[in-house]
Amino acid sequence: MTEANPNTPMSATSQVSASAPDASEPAWPRPAIAWYMVIVLMLAYILSFIDRVVIGLLVGPIRADLGISETQMSLLYGLVFAVFYTGVGVPIAWAIDRYNRRNIIAAGVALWSGMTALCGVARGFVEIALARIGVAVGEAVLSPATYSMAGDSFPEQRLGRALSVFVIGLPLGVGLALIIGGAVIQFVSASPEYTLPFIGTIRAWQLTFLVVGIPGLMLALWIMTLPEPTRRRKTGEVEQASIPVTIRFMLARWRAYGALILGFSVLGMVLNVIQIWGVQYFVRELQVPLADAGMRVGLAIGIFGTLGVLSGGWLTDRWREQGHRDAAMRVGLTAAVGLIPFAATCTLLGNLTWSTIFLIPIGFFTAFAFGAGATGLVILTPARMRAQASAIYLLFVNLIGIGLAPYITAALTQYVFADDLAVGRSSAIVAGGAAVLAAGLFRWGLPHFRSELIAMDTRRS
Repeated sequence: MTEANPNTPMSATSQVSASAPDASEPAWPRPAIAWYMVIVLMLAYILSFIDRVVIGLLVGPIRADLGISETQMSLLYGLVFAVFYTGVGVPIAWAIDRYNRRNIIAAGVALWSGMTALCGVARGFVEIALARIGVAVGEAVLSPATYSMAGDSFPEQRLGRALSVFVIGLPLGVGLALIIGGAVIQFVSASPEYTLPFIGTIRAWQLTFLVVGIPGLMLALWIMTLPEPTRRRKTGEVEQASIPVTIRFMLARWRAYGALILGFSVLGMVLNVIQIWGVQYFVRELQVPLADAGMRVGLAIGIFGTLGVLSGGWLTDRWREQGHRDAAMRVGLTAAVGLIPFAATCTLLGNLTWSTIFLIPIGFFTAFAFGAGATGLVILTPARMRAQASAIYLLFVNLIGIGLAPYITAALTQYVFADDLAVGRSSAIVAGGAAVLAAGLFRWGLPHFRSELIAMDTRRS
């Protein structure tokens, strides 16, 4: 995402660096400090996705031990998490726009890591659901706070690349969750049960949660060493906007915000289907061992998704330098169109080699537009309401991507096809349909997004 000067619209950031500096504004942080901050927060983002996604590899043993259904498992993975992640997002963002962002992030990392570990001592569905709620609340802090801090640390023309580096944490986190999670599961499964001090006897899948959750507590201490960037606000301007003011601002520009938010939300459904039910397609239909399936999907998302994020961030900045104010939306459209043929067919092929090959463009294009979505939101939104607008953006991204996508896929498998082996067909319907819908939303929103940015430039001149 791209940030702007404190109480001016985001797109003003580029003008700040292009013109003489405003004496009322603080100097930008030294690049080394700004990039160090982004890299540490990227590590937190990686960890957040490991803790969030690893449950998807544990579908089989959790269902077996707890006696829950396919759709109940999708609720644990998706809707339970997404409802609380999004429900607390806006009030948390209100605090982020007012208080020390570094400290809020550190508290969030400690909370979600501790709650991930608590999944490892759960004895039933309700206990895991409560722990997942805690994970969601903790993780709701990171992205809005990072978007806000980055906007106060980088001029607009470098913000796309900076946020793309942060967003690398998504494909790397998902990829590592599938790869490391599969390896950990394989290792701990050598013994079906473990006895730990103060905890007692737990199953192998419970130990997996402990192994991936505890390191985050150390990362929270590291984050406390980061500097808090100065908020870039002009003298005399209102320091913060209330939640109603932010909502009214966005509704007045509903076409631009609607296309941006819904387009990237629907696009995110593809990744959330592939990272959980794509793995199950390899396990159930192609008879691939869980660790091997996690490795295939994880490498595609981790390696090619990282390349996609970097490529999309570079292209966003490149198009903006060439004068295309709608660069972020263009990158989203490119990603959606590129995904359509692969998302709609990968889990229908029934062939191990070709399904694995099709994972490569899926990994690349699902991540291609992540940085662009953040950048588009930031340049469209005044700095004083940026964290709150980011929380609203993430509310839709996560409710639709994390909440609905896995659930719809599971419901198709369980209720429409009534066959666990039909997970490939369900995945293809949801992922392929999402790519088509996202392309349509981006194409419709391009002129509206562009006209809003042009109008903002006109008002500033």
